[in-house]
Amino acid sequence: MLLNKSKAVAYGGILTALGVIFIYLGTVLAYNKLAMLFFASLMIPIGILLIGTKYGIYIYISTLVLSLLLVGFREITLSYILFFGPYGIIKNYIEKMGKIPFEIILKLLYFNLALFISYKIYGLFISTPTNIQMPLMQIFILLQPVFLALDYVMTLFIHKFKKKYKA
Repeated sequence: MLLNKSKAVAYGGILTALGVIFIYLGTVLAYNKLAMLFFASLMIPIGILLIGTKYGIYIYISTLVLSLLLVGFREITLSYILFFGPYGIIKNYIEKMGKIPFEIILKLLYFNLALFISYKIYGLFISTPTNIQMPLMQIFILLQPVFLALDYVMTLFIHKFKKKYKA
């Protein structure tokens, strides 16, 4: 963890800029929206590892505000605000417990709560939040392994990052 505040601010600014760039790319690319959100969400754990949890929260807030100002209130920014942004912070706190089965349950609870809130908010702005011809419960069930895979990939990334940069 860095003790120099100017280094912390510099790292925070760079990670915020990268997060905003990934969110912006998610709006202009016709594909890989999920990948761009995932990359934007990785900036939070990197910030937590390099400069601490407090600065990770600052990175999330500044990325959120700048994304809203530059990209606007869109599906991708809402997804970042409700799930992808705070997930790195929440994951950090959950994984400090050291009890893997309990951690998985808490992560799934968070994911499903964020998914439900997202669905309800999308429903306020869009008459039909999804045009998929599948029952909502089936969609929720199918998204569980997708979330667990994303969490696993993020965990692998964090461990490699810690090893390489000895954060």
